[in-house]
Amino acid sequence: MKVLTVVSHPRRESLTFAIAERFIQGLKDAGHEAEIADLYGEEFNPLLYEQDEPDWDNPNKTYSPRVHAEMERLKRNDGLAFIFPLWWYSLPAMVKGYIDRVWNYGFAYGGARLPHKKVLWIPLVGETEESLKKRNFDTMISHYLNVGLAGYTGIPQSEVAFLYNTLAEDIENEEEFNKHYESLFNRAYELGSTYSHSLTEK
Repeated sequence: MKVLTVVSHPRRESLTFAIAERFIQGLKDAGHEAEIADLYGEEFNPLLYEQDEPDWDNPNKTYSPRVHAEMERLKRNDGLAFIFPLWWYSLPAMVKGYIDRVWNYGFAYGGARLPHKKVLWIPLVGETEESLKKRNFDTMISHYLNVGLAGYTGIPQSEVAFLYNTLAEDIENEEEFNKHYESLFNRAYELGSTYSHSLTEK
């Protein structure tokens, strides 16, 4: 498969990008073609202006050149992955703006659907799994991503793979600290190397 990985973090030396690199290595080792969309590095503008505003009377509206270029990039890939830090229990503004502008009327909905077989969401969560689940934030976020976004745009398979405790503030022992981060990297690699397993099982 050809898999587009959309990464959102302002720093290339961040944990988010380190996780993305391990995920992409997993994809490649499993025989997939991997393409990366570095939203900050490519200076994607998440603000939606009039040219990219949906026109309910015109599903064939010509959007901005940048948006059409992103649409073409999406169309040349069979699968998607989004890797981002979880901010305020939701998508960062950069990712939300990307979806607002690019998953647009006439392309992703409104008589059209995205062409992808699968989307994998990988949020990096600063808190522990127990903490996120305490108020059902995990359920809320998963429902939004799997149903509100992927389901609405016709992607048949959508999965959310939380990476928990990325700040590791509760781990004081250096050995345990390093072991925890190594487990995050291993999980990212596994998610890449098994990306298509659930598709082939159906």
